Order: sequence, then C-alpha cells, then structure tokens
Amino acid sequence: MKILAIESSCDETAAAVVEDGRKILSSVVDTQIETHALYGGVVPEIASRRHMEAVVRVTEQALADAQLDAHEVDAVAATCAPGLIGALLVGANFGKSLAFALGKPFIPVHHIRGHLAAAYLAYPALEPPFLALIASGGHSEIVQVRDYTTFEILGGTRDDAAGEAFDKVARVLGVGYPGGPKIDALAQQGDPTRYTLPDPHIKDAPLDFSFSGLKTAVINLAHNAAQKGETIDREGLAASFCAAVVRTLVPRLELAVGETHAQRVVCAGGVAANSFLRAALQDMAERTGTQLYLPPLALCGDNAAMIGSQAYHEACAGHVGTTQQNAFATAPIGADIRQKRSR
Repeated sequence: MKILAIESSCDETAAAVVEDGRKILSSVVDTQIETHALYGGVVPEIASRRHMEAVVRVTEQALADAQLDAHEVDAVAATCAPGLIGALLVGANFGKSLAFALGKPFIPVHHIRGHLAAAYLAYPALEPPFLALIASGGHSEIVQVRDYTTFEILGGTRDDAAGEAFDKVARVLGVGYPGGPKIDALAQQGDPTRYTLPDPHIKDAPLDFSFSGLKTAVINLAHNAAQKGETIDREGLAASFCAAVVRTLVPRLELAVGETHAQRVVCAGGVAANSFLRAALQDMAERTGTQLYLPPLALCGDNAAMIGSQAYHEACAGHVGTTQQNAFATAPIGADIRQKRSR
C-alpha cells in the first residue's frame, strides 16, 4: 500500500510517500526555521500562512520524487492532532480534499503516534509491543505501545515538556531558535557538572516529569549573574541543563523498564536527537539488557514519512476518516481522533 502523507502540525510543511508503513519512497520537508527565528519561536499565524504557500509544492515534489502520479497512491493521510490548530487545519483540509478528489481513503494520523512510527522506518523488523519514551517540543511521555494503534501512558510531564524547556533556555542563553540543536552544540564545549540544577520528583507518581522548575532555575541563574555584572558560563550552563534533562528522563524510563519487564525500548521525537540523551539511553540499554531503537536524526524531527508509516497501520486497523474529519489542537495518544468532539 502506497500512502501519500502530509504533515503540518507546527513549522515544517512536509509530504512523503511511504510503502507498507516501512519503506520511504520520497520525503520532502519545507522548514520555516529562518522565518520564526526572527521572533525567537513559532508564530502560529505566520506558520499557517507558510503552510498554505508550501503544501501544494511539497506534495507535488514528493509525488515526483516517488515517480508516481497522484492517482497511483492508495490513500492520503494527514496529521490531524495535536499541534497548532491553524497549521493542522491547512494540512488536514488539503489532505482530505485531495483524497476526496482522487477517490481515495483519507487517513487521519495522531502526530505523536507518527513520531513512534519513525522507528518502523528505521528498523523495519520492529514490531509492538515495546516501551517508548516520547520527547518532543510539546510532549514528554513514557508510553506502553501494546500494538500499532493501542497505547497506554505510564508517565508524562506535569507542566513544560523537554522540548519547550530547551527553547526557553536557548532564548535565555541567546543562542536562538530552534533551541534543541543549538543548546546541544553549545553544551559539547561545556562541563555538565558546572552548575547544580534541580531534578523535581512528583509525589506518588514516580514516572511523571516536571521541567518547569528546571527551566526557571536556568533563567534565575542567568538573570542573577546579569544583575551582579557577572559573566555566565554559557557552555557550562548548557551542558548542565542537558545533563539535568537526561537525569529527569532516563531514570524514570529505566524504572518503567523494570516495572513492565520491557525487552525493547524506543525513543522518539525531536529531543531524541540530543546527543547527551542518546548516549545515556545507550548506557541504560546496556545496564538493563534491553534492545534500544533510536531513529536517525533525520527522522527525529517533524516529517511526513513518519505520518505515512503510522497511516498504514491505522488503515490496516480500519481507522479511516471521512469528509467530516476535523483537526484538534490537543489529543492524548490513545484518542480516536476520527471521532467528532462534542461541544
């Protein structure tokens, strides 16, 4: 089954053609980073307008790269939740309209399910069940993946997600947007023990995260140094922050491995590209005897190939949308986003 997929949940307009959920025939990503870097973060209205300008172009390019005519695909998929609602509506409505015009099924896809499906593209032999750590811009969760469309959240963030914290710390350190790769690069030159940063624990919820206090601690360190006329060790603070994020994520994931007796662990999402986290996960896998699946960096960020991969499994489960399909800014990973929400 060849699926044409559209992704537009944030600031990347992407299209891809994926075969049987495992093989990428084409993948095109149009990024808006330079535009939003001017503002220090994503401006939703600008993102939506840019998606409208780019969606036809990237779709045509994805079809051309796959050497396919639009009528040769078997279905059209699009991210329908979660994300910036205006941005989502561009891709969802375009994908839905294209599917209707071609007489093909339309497959609505949950963005975070897509991030997990990136592992299927990188490791074609991987199958559920497995344990997953999702670490992206707006989501930090430990999820039990029971099958391709059944998920149980074991732990999650109580406030900011790891990716949000990276962007806010990057702004404080003056390295710009997007924060993740810039903080990672800066941290390579620093001492991760240079600053002492908090590792909050949630009472009675040992698998839950909190990044708000960590973010605030970094902001206070920088502001206090500025008020005293002191120079902050930017490299050391970046490295200390990365180490603190790892201390927040990895021990909880390791605890979940012990509780679930998981044999396979997947890490997915934009923060999964962080070099400190990838190294710590490798160490954890060796300690616990688990098999670790880390998608390549190109599949960690937002892309349409991961949406096409998950769409295949949604289609196999009969999860097909209709012309009434809506987009939703928020939706838990286990939600059936085909259902219209009541007012």
